[in-house]
Amino acid sequence: MIPRLIYSALYLIALIFLLPFEYRKRPKEFRHRWLREKFGTFNFSLPTFNSSIIWIHAVSVGEVMAAIPLLKRLKERFPSANLLVSTITDTGQKIALEKTPDNTKVIYLPFDLGFILKRALKSIQPSLFIAMETELWPNLFKAIKKQGIPVMIMNGRISDDSFRGYKKIRFFMKDIIGCVDLFGMQDSVYSQRIKALGAPEDKIQVLGNFKFDTKPSGNIPEWTKLLARPVIVAGSTHRGEEELILSAYSALKKDFPGLNLIIAPRHPERFKEVEELVKSKGLEYAKRSELKAESREQRAEGRIIILDAMGELSAAYGACDIAIMGGSFITHGGQNLLEPAYWARPVICGPHMENFPFAKEFYEKGAAIEVDESGLINKLKELLQSPEKRNAVGNKAKELYNEKAGAVERAIREIERFLN
Repeated sequence: MIPRLIYSALYLIALIFLLPFEYRKRPKEFRHRWLREKFGTFNFSLPTFNSSIIWIHAVSVGEVMAAIPLLKRLKERFPSANLLVSTITDTGQKIALEKTPDNTKVIYLPFDLGFILKRALKSIQPSLFIAMETELWPNLFKAIKKQGIPVMIMNGRISDDSFRGYKKIRFFMKDIIGCVDLFGMQDSVYSQRIKALGAPEDKIQVLGNFKFDTKPSGNIPEWTKLLARPVIVAGSTHRGEEELILSAYSALKKDFPGLNLIIAPRHPERFKEVEELVKSKGLEYAKRSELKAESREQRAEGRIIILDAMGELSAAYGACDIAIMGGSFITHGGQNLLEPAYWARPVICGPHMENFPFAKEFYEKGAAIEVDESGLINKLKELLQSPEKRNAVGNKAKELYNEKAGAVERAIREIERFLN
């Protein structure tokens, strides 16, 4: 009880100081709704008569994308259910609004304070609450559990850093964990970690990773037909990685003058920054937002395409010959290598893929390639010179992707138990 009161007091103090900044940093079109929903007020009502309300919380883009196959399967299995998705980030909100099934309500997660949550729960009245991955909110979980509503963690994972941090406050974590009815974890490592933090063994299930059930939302974009071969896609890049990738690209063009590079910064606010970096190096480029698929004059050969559009990267991987995984050449921990694997494309990762432990299995089975900064150019050159090797690595990636699928269906069986 006392740790929760301390948490709430610190949360409130932080909120008072940060609220003006958080409000102003939102896009103007989101600000009013953000403020209203963060305080637990919504401009819609969900019918509760003879129907379930399933609330899924996914903090940002990655969690939302992982939740998409679950949401689609829930819609099929429980057609009368109302689906509600909450996010914290604006980018997560945008993707949820675009990609969730029809009639899914999308909101910002209310602030984690008792009086706000009471108002929110009175409006939503969920039948089931599902938090994706590592989203653990003390007051939210307590408020939902107090109303007798089942709480589930799905696609659960606990990173090395999070695990070390949680162990230091295990006395507090046990209280939060006690509110959860089922932990659907991605693998045995994560299941052992949640058990070590106090979760009862009979509440833990290893269901697999939803991302193996994620498919691109559409076909390969039409504009990619403007690109001459070969094509490299550097996806979800972070600050510091673009410099490395552009240097490699410049060096490779000496042997492959027609080489095209699609570079997709992870965060939209960095589109302009990356454009300025490309300009400073004197490299020929175009922005995706300015390309028109029907324009023959815009055919690209030996150019860089800055992918300044949200939601297209996973399908754009289908147009590449080689994928480079962003977030893996800095200590961020990597991005999702399954997106190019779906298209049977060879994936090159840097030394930091801690966010995706299954990457090790991909390396061991020759389904992906790990290099450090010094080895990037040589490995790209080797693959560009050998279509056979590219195909071999890509096909192994697709095989492993298919082999690991099925987590969503296992999750549905667990959800059925609680809804029934």
